[in-house]
Amino acid sequence: ASEAEDVTQETFLRAWKALPGWEPRAKFSTWLHRVALNLCYDRLRKRREVTMEILPERTDPAMNPAELLDQSQRVRAVEDAISHLPERQAAALTLCALQGHTQAEAADIMDVSVEALESLLARARRTLRASLLERAAS
Repeated sequence: ASEAEDVTQETFLRAWKALPGWEPRAKFSTWLHRVALNLCYDRLRKRREVTMEILPERTDPAMNPAELLDQSQRVRAVEDAISHLPERQAAALTLCALQGHTQAEAADIMDVSVEALESLLARARRTLRASLLERAAS
């Protein structure tokens, strides 16, 4: 949480400093997302480890404790599998599947074409599926 706050603060500081020279080639929100994503990439490169926020657990009050435990284990398995994806695949998957951005928005944020984003998503999903199936088999 503290790193997210630091990145958020740094994003807005950089945006504030760059605002006088900003050229509106894209929506401001897309540009701001790109600044934040680049800062996240910088932090990850410095640490050389990939971390993901905890996926939200959607619990049903009618679930029994065994079902809740099973769901929690599945969430952890997905988090772990995503954290082992290559950086750009994890970013594409996070932007589209977890944050709800359209493919066009995610492509703008990542500064790639929509076709390149679709390729990243396909590879991420394929790798994620294989990883989860491998875990389930062991």
